[in-house]
Amino acid sequence: VQLQASGGGLVQAGGSLRLSCAASGRTLRVTDMGWFRQAPGKEREFVARLTANGGFADYADPVKGRFTISADNDKNTVFLQMNSLKPEDTAVYYCAVPRLFRRGGVQSSDYDYWGQGTQVTVSS
Repeated sequence: VQLQASGGGLVQAGGSLRLSCAASGRTLRVTDMGWFRQAPGKEREFVARLTANGGFADYADPVKGRFTISADNDKNTVFLQMNSLKPEDTAVYYCAVPRLFRRGGVQSSDYDYWGQGTQVTVSS
């Protein structure tokens, strides 16, 4: 499984970005997917997850109501729409997939394949 994340950048507080994660080697119809982020000096933390075939979405409390995870199964791509961005959202964002038949939870240890990360910087 290979994951290619993109869409990061520099944005002012209150702005929006949409991250993409293109998957190859596994159809999203049969796998959960997650987004995590890691700020400098901090541990990687859960942001959002989407169950196989887009059945259920789950979010970390700091991003609820501002971020939306979705998938385009035809393009085998997962998106993270980020609105009302805050400086504390600044981090490298990673997409991740668990190995086959394993569920993706809210811990980074639940996932086995990771994208290369995309930097999101929110200025105040």
